[in-house]
Amino acid sequence: MGIAAERIDRLATLAREAVTAGETDRARRYVRLARRIAERNRLTLPRSFRRFTCDACDAYLRPGRNARVRLADGHVVVRCDCGATARYPYE
Repeated sequence: MGIAAERIDRLATLAREAVTAGETDRARRYVRLARRIAERNRLTLPRSFRRFTCDACDAYLRPGRNARVRLADGHVVVRCDCGATARYPYE
């Protein structure tokens, strides 16, 4: 694991902790930093990080706080407070 991947993991942890503490702006900054590091180093973000961030507003999603999670026919629907929707398949 390279330095960039370690930093992305650390930023994901910091974003999770910031949202738990109620600091949404700080969490959004961590998400933006992690995405920028991944782009510059041509890395893919971890699946858990991709699934819990909003593509539209860069918010770190906490189900029940700033995201709604619903199960539909064969997929999970995650809707952010900004209105953006993401769908992920499941079996």
